[in-house]
Amino acid sequence: MQITLEIPDDIAQNTVLGESDWLREIAIALFQKELITLGRGSRIAQMSQIEFQQLLASRGICVHYDVEDFEQDIQHLRDRGWL
Repeated sequence: MQITLEIPDDIAQNTVLGESDWLREIAIALFQKELITLGRGSRIAQMSQIEFQQLLASRGICVHYDVEDFEQDIQHLRDRGWL
């Protein structure tokens, strides 16, 4: 899926945000509202999960990580033969 975001010229010209900045802000907002996972957020932000976690932490945003997430991570590691 591709989404096109049109930003009015007056906003685009009066901001220092580039494309990657907009993507990060969108990813942060969606993650904060619990609409996407950490993995999806990092992909939208075009960052590694660790970098995205660090960005969230720098803004005081908690990572939502529960038992179900932990179990999915363990299964993912097993599927890849790492456990």
